[in-house]
Amino acid sequence: MNSNQLNKNEYAPFYKTYIKAVGTSNLFEILTTSLNNLVSAVKNLPEEKLEYRYAKSKWTIKELIQHIIDTERIMCYRALRFSRNDKTDLPGFEENWYVENSNGNERTIQDLLNELTQVRNASISLFNSFTDEMPSLLGTIDGNKMSVRALGFIIAGHQIHHLKIIKERYL
Repeated sequence: MNSNQLNKNEYAPFYKTYIKAVGTSNLFEILTTSLNNLVSAVKNLPEEKLEYRYAKSKWTIKELIQHIIDTERIMCYRALRFSRNDKTDLPGFEENWYVENSNGNERTIQDLLNELTQVRNASISLFNSFTDEMPSLLGTIDGNKMSVRALGFIIAGHQIHHLKIIKERYL
């Protein structure tokens, strides 16, 4: 599955930045390399960096990682439902509420990275289990059409987006 197979009617305009971030990558390669890049960038950071906020209302690196984990789980749930031809219009989610209630700052970086790795491996297994037809199936989120394969690229692009923010504003 390559991102250049996607067309604009497979995802809401909101996700364009994430789709663009993956370039013309193969889904399984970008899911693996993006995870490795994030883990390498943050695994040895001192605690003060991991809990630093560059502005009052901004998340810490630990909270960002928890956010990536939560978002990936939600996107995979959506991909699973759409791959099973579920036509229910799924709701969005309030990311700030999730972060505020995540307890991310109370966890160790190793614990967060272990969970992220396990979630990513489960995501790869899920997308690898799809038949040739399933990635192009469409579902609806908040009234917007979304394909199964677009959700996979959004997972990777979302993580790439946040790693870029970590490098630009936290390190």
